Amino acid sequence: MKKLVYIAIALVIMFAANSCKEKKETSIISTNDSVEVEEMNDSTIYGVCGEGTSMHSLELCSDEGDTLSVFIDDADPSIVQGGLMAGDRIALLAYKAQDGEMVARKIINLTSLLGKWISLDKNFDLLEGGVVKNNVKAETNPWTSWKILNGKLLLNKDTFDIDNLGPDSLLLENHQGIFVFKRQE
Repeated sequence: MKKLVYIAIALVIMFAANSCKEKKETSIISTNDSVEVEEMNDSTIYGVCGEGTSMHSLELCSDEGDTLSVFIDDADPSIVQGGLMAGDRIALLAYKAQDGEMVARKIINLTSLLGKWISLDKNFDLLEGGVVKNNVKAETNPWTSWKILNGKLLLNKDTFDIDNLGPDSLLLENHQGIFVFKRQE
């Protein structure tokens, strides 16, 4: 009986100690035109596309040093944005299936995303290191930084879904609408 009491007390102490640890919370506060991000946990896996990549699988050499083999379901062509070329930087959202296999939810080719993009009112360069170079001097609220967060493109505090990333086109979507850009040579 004494052993059960000691075990119960030990469990209560361990539970209390564990609940006191600082935890990172994911919280998004939406405003009219932007999203403020407070200590977000990014579930994106970053790495380089490996030589073993095929039509139905991605070989990703992750930034942590792991080599991942990820299944790509070809039934949904929007999973892969920007193509898959060996040596390109990749942002991957994936989950583990019941059989333990990693399955791609979204793949964004960061190398394809870089470059000069123009539309009727925007003209900017997405550069390595998360820098945006604005080429319109009269821009009132220019984008100055970019990053991928949980499969979405953040330009400053504006959050976009990447609907299509092709060799010469980029379609971004948020609550304000769809934004179409073409690549400038």
